Amino acid sequence: MFQLHSQLQKDTLLFGRFELCQLMLMNDANYPWFILVPERENVREIHELNDADRRQLWEESAQLSRALTECFRPDKLNIAALGNQVPQLHIHHIVRYTHDAAWPQPVWGKVPPRPYYSAEIVKLKTTLLPKLGADFHPE
Repeated sequence: MFQLHSQLQKDTLLFGRFELCQLMLMNDANYPWFILVPERENVREIHELNDADRRQLWEESAQLSRALTECFRPDKLNIAALGNQVPQLHIHHIVRYTHDAAWPQPVWGKVPPRPYYSAEIVKLKTTLLPKLGADFHPE
């Protein structure tokens, strides 16, 4: 049975679900930062997904990337699957600007995380949800 890793539970807010993945919002308002987590048990690497799930993951990543690009107009969209601290497969999608606090470095550990206010989450949902498509189910 799928269970979200405890560190992801601690650091993120559930935004909704695609067919394969949970979409999590990193609770750090310094950056629009979303994480896709395939709802598959004991998967650490992309190649461990079956062919259909792997294709679905890339489709959901592309769908999220298009929505983030349209909503936020980033200078760069960082997409990464690191797993050094959280072994469960998860894909970061981080909107970056040349004027953000960490630019041009990676965001990890650069500045202290700033938790979202509830009004900011509502604004994010209002902006992003209509762009995610009919197969996305918000929380």
